Amino acid sequence: MVRVVKKDHTKEPFNIQKVVIAVNKSANRVLYNFTEDELKSICNHVEGYIRDHHMTEIQIWQMHNIVESALEAVRPEVAKSYRDYRNYKQDFVGMLDSVYQKSQSIMYIGDKENSNTDSALVSTKRSLIFNQLNKELYQKFFMNTEELQACRDGYIYVHDMSARRDTMNCCLFDVASVLKDGFEMGNLWYNEPKTLNVAFDVIGDIVLSAASQQYGGFTVPSVDLLLEPYAERSYKMMTEKYTRLGLDADTVEKEVMADILNDFEQGFQGWEYKFNTVASSRGDYPFITMTMGTGTGRFAKLASITMLNVRRKGQGKKGQKKPVLFPKIVFLYDENLHGPGKPLEDVFEAGILCSSRAMYPDWLSLTGEGYVPSMYKKYGAIVSPMGCRAFLSPWFERGGMKPADENDKPVFVGRWNIGAVSLHLPMIYAKAQQENRPFHEVLDYYLELIRKLHIRTYAYLGEMRASTNPLAYCEGGFYGGHLKPSDKIKPIMKTATASFGITALNELQELYNGKSLAEDGQFALETLQYINDKVEQFKNEDGNLYAIYGTPAESLCGLQVEQFRKKYGIIEGVSDRPYVSNSFHCHVTEDLTPIQKQDLEGRFWNLCNGGKIQYVKYPIDYNHEAIRSLVRRAMAKGFYEGVNLSLAYCDDCGHEELSMDVCPKCGSRNLTKIERMNGYLSYSRVKGDTRLNDAKMAEIAERKSM
Repeated sequence: MVRVVKKDHTKEPFNIQKVVIAVNKSANRVLYNFTEDELKSICNHVEGYIRDHHMTEIQIWQMHNIVESALEAVRPEVAKSYRDYRNYKQDFVGMLDSVYQKSQSIMYIGDKENSNTDSALVSTKRSLIFNQLNKELYQKFFMNTEELQACRDGYIYVHDMSARRDTMNCCLFDVASVLKDGFEMGNLWYNEPKTLNVAFDVIGDIVLSAASQQYGGFTVPSVDLLLEPYAERSYKMMTEKYTRLGLDADTVEKEVMADILNDFEQGFQGWEYKFNTVASSRGDYPFITMTMGTGTGRFAKLASITMLNVRRKGQGKKGQKKPVLFPKIVFLYDENLHGPGKPLEDVFEAGILCSSRAMYPDWLSLTGEGYVPSMYKKYGAIVSPMGCRAFLSPWFERGGMKPADENDKPVFVGRWNIGAVSLHLPMIYAKAQQENRPFHEVLDYYLELIRKLHIRTYAYLGEMRASTNPLAYCEGGFYGGHLKPSDKIKPIMKTATASFGITALNELQELYNGKSLAEDGQFALETLQYINDKVEQFKNEDGNLYAIYGTPAESLCGLQVEQFRKKYGIIEGVSDRPYVSNSFHCHVTEDLTPIQKQDLEGRFWNLCNGGKIQYVKYPIDYNHEAIRSLVRRAMAKGFYEGVNLSLAYCDDCGHEELSMDVCPKCGSRNLTKIERMNGYLSYSRVKGDTRLNDAKMAEIAERKSM
């Protein structure tokens, strides 16, 4: 009998089935399934080697080498997977040490990678520590050596490693579908709401529950249209009630409308309380976005205006009110509805007033030029952003990626993204220069790495069961999401997008010829066009909905500088500051007018259809006319536009002022400041302290045009 000597020196009988199990696990890691003949060949190789060498005892390390040799002869990529996996016990020691070091830092120092997490809270600390472990597991058991090396060097960046093993990324959640005719949540049946105030409560529960089962942005699209039928139900119920009390028709109408307005005000205020104070199971405040503004019915219109007014007035004790961060509000602008003299011009004006005080809403053009307006003008389909800037590619009801015929319609609501991987373009260009290789050749290598990561992610997530996110996969929150809890989600994965992100386009241009995007930009434009062409090729070959994403780098803006300096040193205009530029935006230090910035960044607009936003800084305090003019200009150009003001509030006396670092009224430095992080708002100071990382704070301090 042949015995295998284990690492702890114990012995056990040789069992060829253990070899079969081990090689199948390694094959699964690279998405390969052995045939019966291949498995037979591997077993024959192992058994033949032992027999030919007359072995009665074999050390475990020898067994590994024999199996690896057999795999090399049959399937080299599986041999590599086996080799990477075999030393997992030693690797686990290193992994746990890394987790321990991170946990100590989190416990006693805190964490500023994500401005939406308050690392002072015990629940958040626990989540951050778990995230570190999950990140280590993802790197060890999902990524291959080339991908790991590319990430550690800094040529690519895999976003949200701590969550990618568990679930999907941002989405447009179909709340209306979940509500219709009732649904089950937490083993409890919810009937569809019969009144507006109950609808607000139930929607709040749905959003918090569903958002905690994913990472990234969670968008409730067209919330004005979502709430409209429940306001109608309340109107009918209240009208009947007041009529039974004997009131005359005019009084009934007046009282009912006052009650509905109150329900809207209380409901939106309740959402602001809930979404800014109740942390999700991930340890952060879920990134919730709501889009609004196209409803023409009286209750949809009332919903839009009330939502904006509640945000503008802020929350807090008397004399110290300030706007909240969530939900992010996006105004859906239709020139035929919101233009001068149009039916919803008053909704537009409420939005301008709100933006002037709270920065939100951001503004999405439905009738300008470009991808999002084209979907609206041709099909009447609204492509709301998922979170701060991600957009879905079209998926047609019958034809899938391409319309089946001229009557086929695209679907956007109820769809989602599986994650983003970003290219660090200056690093890739510097590598090509150093190695004297064509830039596109090196770029192609990293594009292929990202492509393979996405392919494996589609396959991996497709094996998840619908029970992992019941509201999405079983109760209709996602398109096709009426599965049984035990069903795999693979059948509905085909509608999901995957993102190829780009960062530091300005620094790429600087590295190429020493000029910024504001000074030149042609090479950056050609590079972005090349990436679009390659990703379109991948999309057609793989049958996956890939998209180009202008990456909003938060902590990444500082990490990428460190990575570049480590490999290529400090280069003026490229790595001489503690941060790099986000996506295709002009450098924040450029002295540009808002109109110049809109035009310069407009060159890249239609080359980042998977995720983009444009924003300009308004230097004049609360100037409604300036905001109105620039928003209308951006809407004509087809932009998704953000208003950027530096909001500051004194927590001692309540004084508020733009760009304030010391209160001029009482001299306090105990301030709360709200800045535009990237495509979203964040606290740069809370009661004098900051939740932002040093690199982002350095960028904020140097802003001129953003």
